[in-house]
Amino acid sequence: MTTQDKNPIDSQAAGGGLPDPLSLIEDTDWAGLEHAYGPAEDTPVRLIQLLAEEPEDQAEALGVLDMSVLHQESLYSATAPAALFIAAILHDPRTLAQHESYFPWDDRSRTLRAALLEWLGRVADSAAYGERTGADDGNDPGATDAVRAVRGPIYNAVSAHLLAPDPAVREAALGATTALLQAPDLAGQIVTTTRVLQRLLAESTDRRERAATVLTIGSWGEDTTALLTDPDPAIRACAALAPGCFDNGQAVQVILHALLDPANVDSWLPEPTAVDPWITDPLPQIEGRLRHALLAAAIERTNDFEELLAVALACVPFCSNLTIGDDWGPLLAAAFPSGYSPGAELTPAQHRFLSALADRDVCWRYTNLIASWFQDIGLPADRDAIKALLEAAR
Repeated sequence: MTTQDKNPIDSQAAGGGLPDPLSLIEDTDWAGLEHAYGPAEDTPVRLIQLLAEEPEDQAEALGVLDMSVLHQESLYSATAPAALFIAAILHDPRTLAQHESYFPWDDRSRTLRAALLEWLGRVADSAAYGERTGADDGNDPGATDAVRAVRGPIYNAVSAHLLAPDPAVREAALGATTALLQAPDLAGQIVTTTRVLQRLLAESTDRRERAATVLTIGSWGEDTTALLTDPDPAIRACAALAPGCFDNGQAVQVILHALLDPANVDSWLPEPTAVDPWITDPLPQIEGRLRHALLAAAIERTNDFEELLAVALACVPFCSNLTIGDDWGPLLAAAFPSGYSPGAELTPAQHRFLSALADRDVCWRYTNLIASWFQDIGLPADRDAIKALLEAAR
């Protein structure tokens, strides 16, 4: 990729309140600022290097900036002006150079623009830490406030790429926009951003992109009910997870129907696993696997274990002693909401679920991993004891 002119920095800022990149470099007292390794007087060189002719030099520049002004997700006095500079060059064609990470553990190949957007999202996420709770973020005094003060213009630059032609850029822009919209003073931008993302939902044919978009919109409290009838079952399920659908009976049925075929849910989208944790990034707004998020929602939104029984039985073939915290443990708690008293009569639904678990060998390996769940309910964490209880209840 060649430079556009003699100056390595495009003198036209991206707009939206962003400074001119060259002026920012020249007008900032970098020697008076600090990063993780001391005075930040070397930072301007690395920022300019982001627009170097060789992609390898660009990658090195971002890697060094990552280690210095965002070291281990910490913020420094040099972070805010560095982030402003990066936001101001996002529109520069030179950021479309194909980019390989400076770090050996990251084997992704994407444009520098996507990498810069992701980096800005991490900066915004760090700035949001403790904002609503007042928790100490451990950053240098004033560093967090300085970043928070510039999130508005950074949002303007980042959100402009939500509909970019490159899917990797769109994904990074969505992540960064979401991180930036944690700012209380940017809450008014949520409705506008949602409208943009609804256009993406209508135009995109990529299931993962649409799922991530629906999950994000839903997490903002925006209405996802129209997507409960989407032709794609994965999109219907993600729409149903939105907090705004908590009391929506149709959404509950979407979730329950999906969970009747757990293998199908797992096939919808590539997700990180213990065997292959780097296959892809996790879906946004949920922790762990989509199937487990759907199950947690099903348990939370139903009042009777009878309604959950078919789902519970469908889940058992996927349960093990290692998954108790994600599936059969919460289901046990739902089956015995008031606990179990020795000698009490089991309901037919409780009996069927316990019977299915008792027949599942891998659930009973290393019972120390499952004991606390049974103790909380009042059941014995012993397979033979459970079988004896079931036999006596016949």
